[in-house]
Formats: sequence, C-alpha cells, structure tokens
Amino acid sequence: MSSHYTELAETAGVFIHEIKNHLSTLGLNLQLLAEDFENPQSARERRALDRIVRLQNECSSLVEVSNDFLRFTHVKDLALRPYDLRKVLEEMVDFFEPTARAANVHVNVFLPADMPPVHLDPDLMKQALLNLLLNAQQAMLKGGELSLIAGVEAGFLVLHVIDTGPGISPEMIENLFKPFFSTKPGGSGLGLPTARKVLEAHGGSLQVQSQIGRGTCFTLRLPIRPPVIPQAGPAEVEPVIHEVPLP
Repeated sequence: MSSHYTELAETAGVFIHEIKNHLSTLGLNLQLLAEDFENPQSARERRALDRIVRLQNECSSLVEVSNDFLRFTHVKDLALRPYDLRKVLEEMVDFFEPTARAANVHVNVFLPADMPPVHLDPDLMKQALLNLLLNAQQAMLKGGELSLIAGVEAGFLVLHVIDTGPGISPEMIENLFKPFFSTKPGGSGLGLPTARKVLEAHGGSLQVQSQIGRGTCFTLRLPIRPPVIPQAGPAEVEPVIHEVPLP
C-alpha cells in the first residue's frame, strides 16, 4: 500500500509540475496583455482589464495550490541534522510578525532557558510552523492573542501553538487533517495535513485541542535524540502572560 501511494504521489507530482509550467506561460501572457490595457480609454477596455486581473488572480491561486500539493507529497524527502528549534521559531516569528500585526494579532513566545537540540529538517519544519501560524491568524478574524509555549516532556521537545479564536467543533476536528478539507474560501486544505506529515516524518506528532468560544491549541512533539543530558527538573520557562485554558 505504501509503495502504491508513493508511486501515485510521484506521478501526481510530475503532473502538477506540467500544470505549473502551463500556468507560468499563461500568467506571462496575461501580464503582457494587461500592459496593453494599462491605461484603459473606454468602458470596454476597463472591463477587459478587470477580466485580465481576475484571470491573473486565478492563475496565482492555482500555482499556490500546486505548490501546496508538491510540498505535501515531498515531505518524505528529509534532510535531518542536529538543530536548535529556538532558531527556527525565532526566524518564523520574525517572518510572520508583519502578517500578524496587520491582522491585529499579538504574538507571545515563551521558550525554555535551555532548549535541547533535536534532529530535524529546518526548511520543512519552518513550513510546518508557518502553516500553523497562518492557520491560527486566519481563525482570529477580529484579532487576538497567539502564544507559542515550549517545554520538555518525557524525552520530547513540546511546542504549544495557542490562539484565542472561536474554537473548532468536535465534528470539524475529525476532518481537520484530511487532505483538501478546508473551511476557508480558496483554501487548498493541505496546510494542516502537511504540518502533521512533517511532524510524523520526524518521529513526532501533531495534535489539537479546542473549546468553542475559547480557542484552539495545536501541540507539536519532537523526540529529543541522544545524547540527552538528564535534567533535574522541568525546563525553566518564562512566565506566561496569556494562556488559553483548554481541557
């Protein structure tokens, strides 16, 4: 079954690459056509330009869906090495901050004073984290708080991604990690499945808890590879200013 899935994914990947090539050609021609109508002189020319812009947007959406699918199928191609997850988190939060600010979302980050290194693929982990951050931001339509809280539990490095959005119903949670399932208009439905696939490829896991009206918590677990220095107690974490209580 696994080999059949791999073969199917590789075939689909080749097909998607071909589609992207055609979309790139189409997008280039639409750009040239838009330049011809850069200064519309009549109502007809303005309507033509509007149609061209809509087609450009559709092409961009299709390219993004294609990229999401390719990322989903290529998760198995890991390049593992000892890495500091703190660095990944800091880079992604810095990259994500302008998007969060524009959406009136305040980001809180609470990390242990000494985070142990883990074996991971930095690029794939960044993609998984970005998917989770964007998912949380998009859930908070009126803004809110997004907290990233890390710690060490039973040989795992654990990261909680907590938002103050409207929460997710139990029925919705059942479908949350199914490929192509999305409640967002224009969403590919591959962001969360890709994130879980990345974590599982690292020997970890991605789980979710949610309460309607209170928020949602995604929990990432990554195994700490040996050598592991035993700790006398729980890792020291900076005081939590804001936390969403979840069951």
